[in-house]
Amino acid sequence: MDILKGFTHLNHASVKIEREKVIYIDPFQIEGTPHDADIIFCTHDHFDHLNPEAIGKVMKGETVIVAPKKNAKKLNKFEVKEIIGVEPNHEYEANGIKFKTVPAYNLDKKFHKKKKNWVGYIVTMDDVDYYLAGDTDYIPEMDDLHADVVFIPVGGTYTCTAEEAAAAVNAIKPKTAVPIHFGSIVGDKGDAETFIKNLAEGIEGVILLK
Repeated sequence: MDILKGFTHLNHASVKIEREKVIYIDPFQIEGTPHDADIIFCTHDHFDHLNPEAIGKVMKGETVIVAPKKNAKKLNKFEVKEIIGVEPNHEYEANGIKFKTVPAYNLDKKFHKKKKNWVGYIVTMDDVDYYLAGDTDYIPEMDDLHADVVFIPVGGTYTCTAEEAAAAVNAIKPKTAVPIHFGSIVGDKGDAETFIKNLAEGIEGVILLK
């Protein structure tokens, strides 16, 4: 099986998965109105991650939206099947898809404070664990994670740099790693390329953003 089958890096930190379920992570600047989401994951409430306009374009009546508990109330206006408020370090299920939450925060920046309880997600599909890290630095919790595929920010400024992201991935030791959070608001393809150059032997780096 192609471990990235059905995955599209739409832009910035926005990822779409088209498998048995259609899943969006942090939908942002969505073209058209596909209204095809079975699940929408939001990592935190910054405008480029929890974006009401984009959510409105992809949601449908049967959609389940997942977001940190403190942010979930912003989604109450949407008429969807369910809104799940989550906290770090817990296990959940949405529309038949199992997932875990992982802390996401900055160590030496003010943008994403640990006390906010913002998250990344480890989503399990076809016995593969996909870690979508959210806006974060290389934090100690990553050293104990298991993931087969890692999607991690590389743009710096608000998150880890390309080099820091590579160090985090080298600690996690997945099969495949995909750089995100670059190309529009912050960071560029050069950051993605630097990230891949710094990956340890045996970890495949893939740039999905076209």
